Amino acid sequence: MLPRRSQPASSMTTASLSLILLVSCCVVSASTRSEQCPPIFLLTAPPSARVWPFEIAQPLYVGARAIGMGNAFTAMADDAAAGFWNPAGLIQWQGVKVFGMNKISDRSEYGFDPKGIAYTYRETAFFWGNKIALGVPTRDPDYTYYALARQIGSYLAIGGSLKFQRRHPSDHYQVFGYNPAYDLALLTKPKPALKIGLLLQNDQIDLSFERVTLGLAYRIQRQRLRLTFSLDLGFSRRSINGKRILTPSLGVELPVNELLQLRMGNSSGDWTVGAGLSYPFQFTTVRLDYAWINDTLQRSNFISAEITF
Repeated sequence: MLPRRSQPASSMTTASLSLILLVSCCVVSASTRSEQCPPIFLLTAPPSARVWPFEIAQPLYVGARAIGMGNAFTAMADDAAAGFWNPAGLIQWQGVKVFGMNKISDRSEYGFDPKGIAYTYRETAFFWGNKIALGVPTRDPDYTYYALARQIGSYLAIGGSLKFQRRHPSDHYQVFGYNPAYDLALLTKPKPALKIGLLLQNDQIDLSFERVTLGLAYRIQRQRLRLTFSLDLGFSRRSINGKRILTPSLGVELPVNELLQLRMGNSSGDWTVGAGLSYPFQFTTVRLDYAWINDTLQRSNFISAEITF
């Protein structure tokens, strides 16, 4: 977020926490009472019809840094991939960030290549991103995101994104697409070392949310030791491949020095490791990230790059 102002924090902190908890409880409660859903909301796909998490309009697997931290990135959301993970996080820097990611092994099994660009000026941020899966049986797993974020006060930001599914392949560029949906997001920083994020994910233009993710990120700093722990709790009305409705993800990031970062996590039972290398040039900063995830069916390697202007 932007630097704190000198106003008292207690009232804003209490209000931010209360708002996030209230929205989370209301959305989860409304989802579990919906008459349109089965009683336990398990729409399980058979093993022969494996559906990867990135084949639908959700942020899992976007960004090698996020994967390295076990896909626990809702409260972190401090790089260009925030447009997917938590649009409210886009206000945590100033300027332009551009990123792209590539699956670098076993692309005969599947490919996944998200990309995006974010621009933040003062208390407002804009984002465009696209994520596309290749070689999967799902029809048109190609999504474009347009996001907007705004800081409210010193400790709270809100954001939202419009998501469009695109036909693939296509003989022309699709600015929007079909099957529009949206995400709503909150990010608050009640303490210097603590961030709380909330992402509400809609799969069609109505007032229901298919998935709700609550994220926590806490930084520990003791002399030369700096550790950031991240936790995501995902609540879903429908499970993927028989996964449980409550899906926890955990991650940790250790900056070894100003250039190198090490990461480790667990994404709903799948272990992940990763590393990042950043270098500041005169007018820009370049960061390269690598991640490995022990998927249910195979082990996958990803690499992503981000340039900050």
